[in-house]
Amino acid sequence: MYRDVVAVAKSLHRFSMALPTLRLASLLGRFSGQMTKMFAECRGLEGSDFCVRLDNDLSYGVLIYALGSCAYLDARRRGFDVSAVRYEDLVARPLDMCRVILEFCRLSVSLAELAVKALDRDSQRNSISAKASIGSIKNPVLTPKKEANVNELLKKYGLPLNGEPNVLEGTLSCC
Repeated sequence: MYRDVVAVAKSLHRFSMALPTLRLASLLGRFSGQMTKMFAECRGLEGSDFCVRLDNDLSYGVLIYALGSCAYLDARRRGFDVSAVRYEDLVARPLDMCRVILEFCRLSVSLAELAVKALDRDSQRNSISAKASIGSIKNPVLTPKKEANVNELLKKYGLPLNGEPNVLEGTLSCC
């Protein structure tokens, strides 16, 4: 599942404010791209591809978005039968999208209503990343300079720029 890159970046910024190790990594990444390189290598990726200095409070989230999106697109290019779901589509049409997902997974579409009910709960409740914990942390502001940085990172990884249609190949859709 993926979502709008700026929404991801803002969400991860709030999350990093609640989790000290993530906050430290985000702050250290402002000094050197070696931090992000090591982060990517710890996840089994080619670190040099992700050696990026985190210029602002959105850069970390954009990089995480890029890591996930690139890994997904690479899997598809290698022939894996994987598909994606856009979070915005799931929120806009939860029942229809749950049916599409269940059908793709060769599961009974009769489970769609139960799936929609499950979406109404905070899956992170009682954890540090619960909506109740991080929901009050302010989002960073997307300034023109930050947007230029966002788009520079997205362009580097061959992903749709902010403000352009953001539908990755192989995305499931109900429409």
